[in-house]
Amino acid sequence: MSIPENLKYTKDHEWVNIEGNIVTVGITDHAQQQLGDVVYLELPEVDDDVAIDEPFGVVESTKAVSDVLAPCNGTVIEINEPLVDAPETINSDPYNEGWMIKVEISDESELAELMSADEYKKFVEESE
Repeated sequence: MSIPENLKYTKDHEWVNIEGNIVTVGITDHAQQQLGDVVYLELPEVDDDVAIDEPFGVVESTKAVSDVLAPCNGTVIEINEPLVDAPETINSDPYNEGWMIKVEISDESELAELMSADEYKKFVEESE
């Protein structure tokens, strides 16, 4: 299981890359392994608002349909259009080509609740 050190993580298995007041969000390697082969992806539109811990998208796999939750409040400034047409990219490259949305956050202090790579690794190990 891959857990890049430079990212932050949620208890719902989303990863977050923080660059100033812009965050890039996707699902973790652990999440895609649990889901199995991803076959469909639904993402919000650019300029949509997202709310912390609320669904912003849906990932459908051969095993399950899962909501993807926003790690913060903000406005979607970009979506990964190629991912919608090739959702299986989430399985092969969850942390790079498999990113889902970029959000301009409204309150950077919300990100303080996110886990480090070490904390996330421990969280996953304890939940199995």
